[in-house]
Amino acid sequence: MRLLLSSIIIFAIAFSDAQPVQAGWKAGIAKAVITPKQPMWMAGYGSRTGPAEGTEHDLYVRVLALEDETGHRGIVLASDTLGIPQRMYDELGKQLKQKYGLDRSQFVLHGSHTHCGPVLQNALYDAYPLDAAQIELIDKYSNWLTTEIVMTIGRAIQDLKPATVSRGQGTTDFAVNRRTNREPDVPMLREQNLLFGPVDHTVPVLAVHGVDGTLRAVVFAYACHNTTLSYMKWCGDYAGFAQLNLESSHPGAVALFCMGCGADQNPLPRRTVELAEAYGKRLSSSVETVLSEKMEPIKPALRTTHEFVSLRMQELPDTAELQTIANGPPDYRQRWAARMLKRTTKPTGPEEYPYPVTAWKLGTDQIWITLGGEVVVDYSLRLKSEFGERTWTTAYSNDVMAYIPSLRVLREGGYEGQSSMMIYGLPTERWSEEIEERIVATVGKCVRRIQADQ
Repeated sequence: MRLLLSSIIIFAIAFSDAQPVQAGWKAGIAKAVITPKQPMWMAGYGSRTGPAEGTEHDLYVRVLALEDETGHRGIVLASDTLGIPQRMYDELGKQLKQKYGLDRSQFVLHGSHTHCGPVLQNALYDAYPLDAAQIELIDKYSNWLTTEIVMTIGRAIQDLKPATVSRGQGTTDFAVNRRTNREPDVPMLREQNLLFGPVDHTVPVLAVHGVDGTLRAVVFAYACHNTTLSYMKWCGDYAGFAQLNLESSHPGAVALFCMGCGADQNPLPRRTVELAEAYGKRLSSSVETVLSEKMEPIKPALRTTHEFVSLRMQELPDTAELQTIANGPPDYRQRWAARMLKRTTKPTGPEEYPYPVTAWKLGTDQIWITLGGEVVVDYSLRLKSEFGERTWTTAYSNDVMAYIPSLRVLREGGYEGQSSMMIYGLPTERWSEEIEERIVATVGKCVRRIQADQ
């Protein structure tokens, strides 16, 4: 009997030693290729005159599913797209609720904003000279992509297993404020340390390891337009190269890029594959440096919230002005004005847009704010000043409907403040001057809610 008891004790100790302590977090990952199989029109540049002509590297959706110790889940999706448009966001919201019980606070759908990805359904149609055949291709691809995203999120949820989550922050400096530095002057200005204008060169990093210490996922962000390339091949641009670099260095892991508030930031100089690869290498090297250092563990607690805020638009130009634009040369302004004139319903006052804001708290104090649209860098800098330097703000998420200028940029005008509204096809030339305060007030409401929800 003593021998049997001793054997049982030895076996129990050995089994205990072989099993790692179960972490409070659970994490699952998944990845899918989304490169179009047909020569579709490419998103981002209205100057293109035809569909894509090849592939530099595949486009992907990548998913990280997180579950805290209470069972509350959050989904991070990174996509090599210009951005998820409203119609897809709404459809994904319905399907993710029906299939996985996820409400809008529990998922963030990031677009890398590559300008070498496909046009998506009902997004920036006025920017391109699309014919009926191309619109049909876009509809079919967008419906397929919606299904693929839902399935990939499902695979990540099925993959949930014990994990640890930690945070860190790096830096890289290839982003340049494009409103205050002329592109041809940038090499000289950089040499002389004369670049100016607000920037955010931080690289937030969220690392997910298995209980055996193996890296399973790394989420990272940077505030810079993904516009190094403007050629006719599918490519994730610098962000795509950065993700592939990290996955090559960590086999089996998934690397997810989330665009920061980079609407007025460009990678400069640009326009060559070599530069895109170099910027991708600089970004992935910054992430690798963070991963190699001691990162701060995040306790297994996740709080999530979501709000829509109504953003008011200024009224359309009058009919005579629209008619003048519609009679002009065939470009995005002409197509926009012609479409505005054909609208069957004429609002009596300024229209509003339901703008999505999501806020997460990871652990005890890591705030992650996610904003829709092409958000200028002023927002990131302001939200850090209001909620602390550790605050992460990513944009180009859930619904990319237009540029989101700060009040400063709106009053200065220019592309980000005014003319881009026509490219996006909204029934206005400018947002109301309330835009910044409405968004920041809603962010504050969301942050207070997750801070109070202990």
